[in-house]
Amino acid sequence: MDKPFLAVVALGCAAAALTWGRSARLRYRVVSRVAEIYGESDALDLSRNTFLKDALATLILGVVAVASLLASFTPGDRAHLAFVLVLVPALMVVVYGRNFPRHARLATDRWELERKVEEVLDQENLAPKRWAERLAPVELGDFPGFELGRVYQAGTGLMAGDFYDVFKVGEGRVAAVIGDVTGHGIEPSITAFQAKYLLRVFLRQFRDPAQALEELNAQMSSVESREEFISLGVVVFDMDAQTLRYASAGHPSAWLWHGRDVHPLRATGPLLMLDPVGRYFSKEVPLEEHDLLLLYTDGLAEARDGAELFGEERIANTLRRDPGASPGVLCKDLLGAAQDFSSGKITDDVAILAIRKL
Repeated sequence: MDKPFLAVVALGCAAAALTWGRSARLRYRVVSRVAEIYGESDALDLSRNTFLKDALATLILGVVAVASLLASFTPGDRAHLAFVLVLVPALMVVVYGRNFPRHARLATDRWELERKVEEVLDQENLAPKRWAERLAPVELGDFPGFELGRVYQAGTGLMAGDFYDVFKVGEGRVAAVIGDVTGHGIEPSITAFQAKYLLRVFLRQFRDPAQALEELNAQMSSVESREEFISLGVVVFDMDAQTLRYASAGHPSAWLWHGRDVHPLRATGPLLMLDPVGRYFSKEVPLEEHDLLLLYTDGLAEARDGAELFGEERIANTLRRDPGASPGVLCKDLLGAAQDFSSGKITDDVAILAIRKL
């Protein structure tokens, strides 16, 4: 062996050729699969192009390995003649390389298409979250004289049907609303959105929340082809009269910490959209400093441990044990207690709203 260093080059090129060869073999399998699924297409062209590049790299490295090995045993100045073999893969690159720019453009177009698809998928994934934030906002605003807390946990559905709201309905009057539309998916979510913002209008129009519920029920029931029902609780705080006036359309009992005890605020009428001419009435209770109102949707009370429900009494007892807790802490503690109680994941949406009069 006249030139041992060329033998080392041959060994290195052979190892590299094996590596590229394995890659080319896998690329060929991809080509076969793409041809089977899509037939003649841009995807097949791109797959073939990738395979050819790997195959040519394998061939070039293999030829260089053979040429180097031959040159290492060739005496004198004729060793360089062995490298004439490299012209074979070089010519193949020239022949097949004419399509490389077109394939590069196809790859660029494909990348741009994939980027747009990712953007669409991101928007689709983000849309339910943005919609839920409209129905159950993270920020409720600032209402002098009140301390607010809230918690919302989405269930297994993509779109939320639970909602809550706190807003001014007049000078010295603040309304708090919580509701739940039956079912899952986009239609109950749209119904919840309609009910939430129609109720804002009616609570500003009518001082009595029961009247607002009757008007909302009439309007929502007039929509054809609906098989949905809404449970909804409405509370209006009157700071001048120092009272709380509430009405409930079949909603789970709210709880009011007042007079050193917990009092239920139960339903005062049927579910919305159950009876187009359903009647509702309001109740009024005095409001004192540090009184606390707790509203929630049925996903909280219906958390299950086997056949046993978390239930309204456990909710009331949580408030009874620590009535001085801040509204935000109370909401989080309630959700945590329901999660600990449940033997599995809570599958329904859960909304909790707590309001303390300062």
